[in-house]
Amino acid sequence: MDPVVVGGLFYNKLFEIAPQLRSMFRSPIDEQSRKLLAMINYIISRLDKSDMILSEITKLAKRHSTYGVKDEHYKIVGEALLWTLEKGLADKWNDETKEAWITCYTILSNTMVTASRQEIYKAA
Repeated sequence: MDPVVVGGLFYNKLFEIAPQLRSMFRSPIDEQSRKLLAMINYIISRLDKSDMILSEITKLAKRHSTYGVKDEHYKIVGEALLWTLEKGLADKWNDETKEAWITCYTILSNTMVTASRQEIYKAA
C-alpha cells in the first residue's frame, strides 16, 4: 500500500469528521501520511514486545501534547483509522480483524492519554 494514498484516505476522513483538527497539522499531508504509516508498521512489527512499544508511544504522546492534542481527539483519530483500515483492507476486513484493531488502538490511545496527562501534570 502506498503510504501517501492510505494517509490521504485517513486524513480526509479525519478532517471530514473533525475539520477543526486541520490547523494542528503544519507538515504537508504527504509527509504526515508517511509518518503515520511508518508508526503503524513499527507498532505491528513489535506487537510481541509491548513494553518497547508502550515506551515509544509514551514519547509520542508527550510530543503530541505539545501540538495541542486533547484526550477527546484520540476517539476521533480511532474512528478515522478504523474507517481507513476497513477501506484499505477491503475483503480482508472482518469482525476478527476489526476487534483486533480496536483492542490495539484502545491500548495505544489509553497509553497516550495517560502519558499526556502526566506531562500536563508535570507542567502545572
